Amino acid sequence: MKLPLVTRPLSRVNVEQLADQFSMSDLTLPFWGYRKKMPMHRIVRLEGEGNYTLFHFADGSQLIVSLTLKKMESRLSPKVFVRPHKKNIINLLYLEGIHPDRQQMSVSLVNGDRIDVSRRKASLFIKQVQGFQQELLTINSLAVA
Repeated sequence: MKLPLVTRPLSRVNVEQLADQFSMSDLTLPFWGYRKKMPMHRIVRLEGEGNYTLFHFADGSQLIVSLTLKKMESRLSPKVFVRPHKKNIINLLYLEGIHPDRQQMSVSLVNGDRIDVSRRKASLFIKQVQGFQQELLTINSLAVA
């Protein structure tokens, strides 16, 4: 399957501008005795570890929260965040490339992470990426006009 997806990664400035376009608000995360707001657009990916979720941010930092990946998925923007595998949710703003293979499709992110795409979710994942890129083209054409 030939994938004309992912032309080039977005710059940090582009990511912040697009975050406004996609209405990506801050995400409130629970910690011991308090809550903390985190900018949703700075999340590169989320990784499920049992009843915990490990956040990977654009600046390289990581944060673990005592909520399941499923609970976190419902709090994220569905236009930008997709779940290519049961253990990961990725932010399409940080998608670098898609690597189709006969055995296992995978994606690479701008932070160097490479994530497998489950075979059962591969076609849905491709549709989500194509929809996201159509949305980007629409936003870019409106910005130019």
